[in-house]
Amino acid sequence: MSLLIKGGRVLDPATDFDQIADVYIEDGIVKKIGTKLKEKADEVIDATGRYIMPGFVDLHVHLRDPGQTDKETIETGTAAACKGGFTTIVAMPNTKPVVDNSDVLSYVMNKAKAVTPVHVYQAGSITVGMNGEKLTDMEDMVSHGAIAFSEDGKSVMDTELCVEAMKILAKLDIPFLDHCEEKSLVKGGVINDDENAIRLGLPGINNMVENLISARDFQIATAVGARLHLCHVSTKEVIEMVRAGKRAGLHLTCEVTPHHFTLTSDDIPNMPENADELLTATPMPSVPETTDGIELSNYKMNPPLRTEADRQAILEGFKDGTIDCIATDHAPHTYMEKNQGMLKSPFGIVGLETAASLTYTELVLKGILTPLQMAEKMSYNPANVLRVDVGSIAEGKSADIVIFNPDVTYVIDRNTFVSKGKNTPFDGRKVTGLVEKTIIDGEIVYEFIEE
Repeated sequence: MSLLIKGGRVLDPATDFDQIADVYIEDGIVKKIGTKLKEKADEVIDATGRYIMPGFVDLHVHLRDPGQTDKETIETGTAAACKGGFTTIVAMPNTKPVVDNSDVLSYVMNKAKAVTPVHVYQAGSITVGMNGEKLTDMEDMVSHGAIAFSEDGKSVMDTELCVEAMKILAKLDIPFLDHCEEKSLVKGGVINDDENAIRLGLPGINNMVENLISARDFQIATAVGARLHLCHVSTKEVIEMVRAGKRAGLHLTCEVTPHHFTLTSDDIPNMPENADELLTATPMPSVPETTDGIELSNYKMNPPLRTEADRQAILEGFKDGTIDCIATDHAPHTYMEKNQGMLKSPFGIVGLETAASLTYTELVLKGILTPLQMAEKMSYNPANVLRVDVGSIAEGKSADIVIFNPDVTYVIDRNTFVSKGKNTPFDGRKVTGLVEKTIIDGEIVYEFIEE
């Protein structure tokens, strides 16, 4: 199988390549990049006016498989990845059962190889059952393909245990993907602790919840030489910590989600007067139609949407290179489960199918990032965190490619999502930029078809 992609703007952050060119692909490999290529191909794609970028790499995805397949499956989650331009993803371990041993790890990886072209890597949990009491056999899981470790959804609260875990990961040279949350300070909070918590009458989550564990784990990683990657950074204080650490020459990386660089707690709507009536309706709506008040919970994520000051700090972090990666924290839930109101519903929103458009709209069009830097944050840097040979479309590399149209403006409609999860605060939001084709190992695995 051969492809010739003609006339697109090729963006390869690995080689700092940014120019109009053709890309010739044969047997899954980028064979040649140049202008007016004459190679014969089985299929020719006219990419005039499009960006040709390396396939996106998402360090933070919840596939919910095994055990929660009513929310998502490997098949539906990776279909959403393809639609969003993601060719490589890392699945989080907080499934049922938890990915705390090589048997569950192998189940996910073997199933992924059987059902999807997406490169699915699995993170192992740091403690058994994610109970924070006993370390997993991380060395055994690495031998079976674990690419990273995380206690995602919580922190390892026992500091001594966290030190021991990072020592092991330092020896294995495997990254620690760190969800930073001081559990004792949460106290039932569901949104950021600011004036909007007062406006909505809801318990808040202070910045210290994230800041304290980030600072602790930063110190531990520095002392033992671990590769620390901070997940879904949301506060101005943590951005400054990462900035200072990098200036000191320390090895530290971080990610930010589109919802944290796009929204703030100011965007959370008021509860309607009939909220109690809506939340106790029997039966509840079975399809994701607009139901004000119930939909409020689509603004509930962890960490929560912060203040405009925090969002501005994130934007500055993108401008000066402090922030390495954009990750989705794709967290699908069923409609019935999510829409129980802010206090009862689980944290999390979906993101695989909206991340590229939100990034282009909020960061590229507004001059925060260049298109090449967008590719760097969504492809090259995440690949480097994992140390896998993707995130580049240089000659000789695997042909994992996204063809992105920067001129299409559309309205996000969750009813078109291929993910099982429809829980998003971005439904109805106008964005610019659309993934038109996703190519993995030289095969077109997704193609946008206009209705």
